[in-house]
Amino acid sequence: MQIGLQIPDFTRPEGAATLGPALGQLARTADDHGFDFIGVMDHFFQLASIGPADNDMLEAYTTLGFLAAHTSRAKLLTIVTGVHYRSAGLLAKTVTTLDVLSGGRAWLGIGAGWNEEESLGLGLGFPPVAERFEMLEETLQICLQMWRGDETPFEGRHYQLHRPLNVPQTLQRPHPPIMIGGGGERKTLRMVAKYADACNLFASPDLGHKLDVLKRHCDDVGRNYDDITKSVYYLFDTSAGPAKILDDLRRLAGMGFQIALGGVRDVWSLKPIEIIGRDVIPEAASL
Repeated sequence: MQIGLQIPDFTRPEGAATLGPALGQLARTADDHGFDFIGVMDHFFQLASIGPADNDMLEAYTTLGFLAAHTSRAKLLTIVTGVHYRSAGLLAKTVTTLDVLSGGRAWLGIGAGWNEEESLGLGLGFPPVAERFEMLEETLQICLQMWRGDETPFEGRHYQLHRPLNVPQTLQRPHPPIMIGGGGERKTLRMVAKYADACNLFASPDLGHKLDVLKRHCDDVGRNYDDITKSVYYLFDTSAGPAKILDDLRRLAGMGFQIALGGVRDVWSLKPIEIIGRDVIPEAASL
């Protein structure tokens, strides 16, 4: 099993002036200690489950570019981009840029989005959920078209691209892996089966059921279920030692999950990163 770090909170007692050096050190430490992924949320306001909306929050793709310069091996992604935050062609170009400048380490993490407060707060618009799913499917189609070098005009309901030019192309071929986040059974998991290289699910009690639904969608669209990488969002807490984490990872691996990624408690102290790198990642590699 591969292990990934998500950094969801940029509020530190030292303030924003020290955030750049601290974030660079955190990324280097995770990269050096064997984390396979480093990701950030694609949000502009802090989530209520983490802190007040006006806590420090960095724009995701600028941050990933910064992380690319401070790492050399970990894959870089959002967990996950709200489809309505950026136009489809711009998103394809943005992920391409990240892939080129990181040496081929970008993933596209994407979903239908949900945060109305920040969407309206920043004037991004907040289409109804049915429209956001239509936008998601068109965005996936546009990204795949641009990444295969097809400049044919795209005429969709939500996006019209007269010349979807993408130069330079991504270093990863045929394209950066696509991870669709979310467990919606009628639409999200069907899009995983149809378009994605990986899914990302929350570690909820119905995980097994979600995988069964994904299997059915794969059967419906003629996709090999085993070709889809299964990723689970998992919160790492080293305060009780690594044994509990490893027990959880064994259970998740037994269900078929190949990646566990998520936040790490007390991450800015760096000590939990070192513990996971020393005591968890080597053991998890054999799960």
